[in-house]
Amino acid sequence: MLMPQPLLLCRPLFLSCLIISHLLYTTWADVGIAGRYGPPYLPTACYGGDSSEFPTNNMFAAVGDGLWDNSASCGRQYLVRCISATAGFCTPGRTIQVKIVDHASASSATIVLSLTAFTTITNSTSSFINIEFQQNLWNQINFLQVDGCQALISFPGSILSSVLRF
Repeated sequence: MLMPQPLLLCRPLFLSCLIISHLLYTTWADVGIAGRYGPPYLPTACYGGDSSEFPTNNMFAAVGDGLWDNSASCGRQYLVRCISATAGFCTPGRTIQVKIVDHASASSATIVLSLTAFTTITNSTSSFINIEFQQNLWNQINFLQVDGCQALISFPGSILSSVLRF
């Protein structure tokens, strides 16, 4: 049985996208230190005095120099989980998603969480906890179009999907 012409043209594109997506595949999270900070939260290095950029659930954070990336981290979403606390304990099985709204240049922490975010994953009285964190890539979708074929490649963190449209 003969294949339709568009499918023959798109097959190399699809296979190339699939191979590239496996090379860009992300797996495990990083480990770091999280601090906490309280109000006032404005102004921020990312959004100045614009409070509309803050999530309504108050799950936001500032990043240290290691993740700041010359302000490219503004708006990124991270999944954060407490892995150990010196004074108190981590909330078992609790992972939160935070939006980056500021730069914590004076902190030695990897991520500095809002009080709401910090108390959601730990009951620690300490100012710092050990965390596991990973950038949440679910909302990143990239399209590639070549010779009338359109390949949709999504990189959602640890799950990879590729779809071919023509």
